[in-house]
Amino acid sequence: MPFVQPASVHTSRVVRPKTELLLPVVSIAGEEEATAAINGSIRSAARMLMEEQGSLDDPRSEMLGFYELKNNQKGVLSLSLFNYAYTGGAHGLTLQRSLTFLNDEGKPIPLSGLFKPGSDYRKRLSELVALQIKQRDIQTLQPFEGIRPDQDYYIADRALVIWFSVYEITPYVFGFPYFPISVYDLTDLIREDGPLGVMDVND
Repeated sequence: MPFVQPASVHTSRVVRPKTELLLPVVSIAGEEEATAAINGSIRSAARMLMEEQGSLDDPRSEMLGFYELKNNQKGVLSLSLFNYAYTGGAHGLTLQRSLTFLNDEGKPIPLSGLFKPGSDYRKRLSELVALQIKQRDIQTLQPFEGIRPDQDYYIADRALVIWFSVYEITPYVFGFPYFPISVYDLTDLIREDGPLGVMDVND
């Protein structure tokens, strides 16, 4: 596979009363339209997180936004945006959104977009997540029944990481439960021209 220049990423700091946001700003050489689309998706996701946190009217309230870059190679960009806020109550809450892009397309790719049309990716991923829940002795709020069709995920090198929001399947103390799954456990299901297909190529 030919070498693909990684995206350039720098941090933009936005400070408002009670709020500090650290946002990634992406630049991809020769891909101006895709770059604009990626940055637009990032800003939109950050706004959604802020809105979901609710009001900052409590005098003790505060909000901090930040991000983690998960993958930036082979033309695949994957990252997570986080938003911590205390808006009253016993403790603050952290929300997360993950976005994955093919750099030359610029559109966020849903979980279903990683796999061949018609493939039962939900069944395979649900089985692998259920196995990890058992092996890692993870306490769930209810018996685990499987992932959503649009389950949250990110890509980290040759792993697909399925994750769940706070309280989605586990008590608060577990935070975000993460389930890394090797791309090699999914080879027969993945789209060759999708992000996982790109990561599955040995070079």
